[in-house]
Amino acid sequence: MNVFDDSIYPDIIKNLPDADIPFDGVNGKLLQGENSQAVFFVIDAIGIVPEHSHGAQWGIVFEGEMDLTIGGVTKTFTKGDHYYIPAGVKHSANFKKKTQLMDFFEDKHRYFAVEK
Repeated sequence: MNVFDDSIYPDIIKNLPDADIPFDGVNGKLLQGENSQAVFFVIDAIGIVPEHSHGAQWGIVFEGEMDLTIGGVTKTFTKGDHYYIPAGVKHSANFKKKTQLMDFFEDKHRYFAVEK
């Protein structure tokens, strides 16, 4: 069974290409733009995504919850909450339950489509 089958996402998102994501339990659908991209995620209760940085990122939580640390400040984000991570700022996340969210990345090559 595909993790997107029981997600909140409609078919127009489920039919997007799968994003190649290097974490077990993290699945995404990639919407690629000319200069940026968005990824619609389904993330299992995987625990901690280690601290890292990249171009600017904006996101919104659709379902579930995550603890997000941005520049050393940790906050819990739940359904309807949004966040912004400026370019180059170190951040990490902790997923204690299944979470569905969308991230918009300034980096047009943050993720790539899975080759079929």
